[in-house]
Formats: sequence, C-alpha cells, structure tokens
Amino acid sequence: MMTDSQLIREIKDGNVEMYAVLMNRYQKKILAFIYHMLKSAKMELMAEDLCAESFYKAYRSLHSFREVEASFSTWLYTIARNTVLSELRKQKAAQVSLDDLVYIPAAPEEAGPEMSLLRGEKTMLVREAINKLPEKQRSALILREYEGLDYQEIANILDQTVSSVKSLLFRARASVKAQLESYFNDAALMKEYEEMKMP
Repeated sequence: MMTDSQLIREIKDGNVEMYAVLMNRYQKKILAFIYHMLKSAKMELMAEDLCAESFYKAYRSLHSFREVEASFSTWLYTIARNTVLSELRKQKAAQVSLDDLVYIPAAPEEAGPEMSLLRGEKTMLVREAINKLPEKQRSALILREYEGLDYQEIANILDQTVSSVKSLLFRARASVKAQLESYFNDAALMKEYEEMKMP
C-alpha cells in the first residue's frame, strides 16, 4: 500500500486519479469530524457537501502542501475545520459546542442501570465544563483528549506553538477540574475523572 507521501508525489506528477485513493483513506474520518462540528447548529445535512468542499480545496491546494510543515492528515483536518467554521460564521453559528466535536463512549453493557445513569450525568457535567472554556482552550482539549492528536498536530491546526498548546491544555484541564470539584467533591469520583484523561 502506498504511503500518503507516495500518493501525493504521484498526484503532483500528473497521476490525478490517485487522489481518489487519498480521499478513500480519509473520507469517513473527515466526514465524521465535520458532522460532529455541525451537530449543535442543526446543520448535519450539510456534512457531505462540506466534506466534498474540503477535499476539493485540498486538491486545489495540493501543489502548495509541504510535508515538512505538517502531515497530510493534519493539513486535511485544518482545511476541514476552517471550511466548517467559515460556514458556521456565515450561518451566524460560529460558537461550536462540545457536542459538535466530542464522542464519549457509552457505559459498558455489564454496568447496571444506576451506574449507566451516574456515568451519563457525569459525562454531561464534563461536557458542560469543557464547553465553558475559552475557544482555544476548548479546541486544544478536544483535539488532544478526544481526537487523540499529538501536540505538534494540534499546534499546526490551531496555528500555535507546541509550548502554547501545552499551556492551553494545562489551563483547560485545571479549569475543568475546578468546575467539577464542586460536583465531584467525593475523592473517588475525582479520581475517576482523572483516570478518564489521556496522558
């Protein structure tokens, strides 16, 4: 299987049909990302159109893509995010809520109804706490904790330095923890929240 770099070289050399291979590789992930960004604005029906627009923009700009600056996937995420935010601004819905970007797995099947209810309530409180963060802190936290991106990828997407991203994440986590302490003053519950976070 060809790497992204090999495919991009082929496309730049005129083998444009190889772009379909790149699209197939990332289409589901980018479509899901866009869909979740549009959810709170009730604009999910536009997800496929904006996904297509993002891939079109990427194709049009592929000649300017330089792998030394970012991986293709990070570059594509950035294009998709900017495309959606531009559309949301047009629709006067620029504030993206946590629900747009975050998927939190449901409680395990073996958990009883009381445990499921408690986990659901805690999930809602965590979402509300993150949604109260300033936009850059919120974006950094979501991209790190839920999208699983590394510091450099987040820095590229948000147009920040790695040290700025680390600072944003530190402040975001501290703020979320402070907000949750008033709800989860039980040490065991706070310990569970701490274990939810990725390193």
